[in-house]
Amino acid sequence: MREGRAGDVGGGVRAERHAAVVAAAATPESPALAAVLGAPVDHSLSPVLHGAAYRELGLAVRYTAIHCAEADLPAALDRLRTEPGWLGASLTMPLKTAVLDLLDKVDPTAAAIGAVNTVVVGDGGHLAGYNTDVVGIGVAVRRVLRQGVPGQPLVLGAGGTARAAVAALAASGCPHVAVVARRPAAAAELAQVGERLGIRVTPLPWELLATGLPAGPDLAIATTPAGATDRLAARRWPASCQLVELLYHPWPTELAAAAYRAGARVAGGLEILAAQAVGQVEHFTGRTVPAAVLLAAGQSAHDERTDAAPDERSDSPRVRTDQDHAATRQDQPAR
Repeated sequence: MREGRAGDVGGGVRAERHAAVVAAAATPESPALAAVLGAPVDHSLSPVLHGAAYRELGLAVRYTAIHCAEADLPAALDRLRTEPGWLGASLTMPLKTAVLDLLDKVDPTAAAIGAVNTVVVGDGGHLAGYNTDVVGIGVAVRRVLRQGVPGQPLVLGAGGTARAAVAALAASGCPHVAVVARRPAAAAELAQVGERLGIRVTPLPWELLATGLPAGPDLAIATTPAGATDRLAARRWPASCQLVELLYHPWPTELAAAAYRAGARVAGGLEILAAQAVGQVEHFTGRTVPAAVLLAAGQSAHDERTDAAPDERSDSPRVRTDQDHAATRQDQPAR
């Protein structure tokens, strides 16, 4: 980090206050600025979600998508520091890890998992980093468990998103989690992340899933790429194991459909995306917006894109999961 240290949240609080003042003072003629940075970024639903949030709040904020490769990140952050009107930026991979050494302050949870997805501009151009992916996953976990604490959670995958999942479980008060991973080295790194967060991580081999989900878990969090769990989905899914699936395209995934048909509660990636965006909006503006507003906007945009470019499974029966129901009940925001 350029200045300060990980865990020094005082600068983060000051950054949020500065951004909130900028957002409140913005006008349609001179809007506040925010953006999602990444490469690629054209597919991002973040502009849709944030746009819906700022309209709901009555704030003049222009949120755009900016193509930014890792090599371009220092220049992009300098732009945030020096140009007036910037509230902050959302980050996609691999920028979430590359940004750590370029910030002035990093929230303790973001520092522990080694990833920042939200940068907030503070007074004097100081930049503070947070991770709202953890918040988004936590919202989904609480909903599928009906506000309960996981008793025997299982994380599928050990990549960057799995770190946020482990952090969300730690924040829920869960003392331990099993992680099924293809790469032992990645699972070992995740165990170290768990130590920093105060949660015990038990690595398990991916081959464990060859005959289906093992007995015992009351929650599975799938953090794997599209198609990685299709073979698991072909096996019987226990109704007693709720599922948080971080993917949202294609939707439903084979795994989400299998869990839902078995009678399990399912939360999808779009719900998580909306919930983490709520956290970003709060960091940028100091205001809270109902997650259902963002979820409905995201679902509508996602459906339009799917209709415009149907995938190879477009002729498959539509499975209406909990994510769809949440998107159509704006009086019952995800929580």
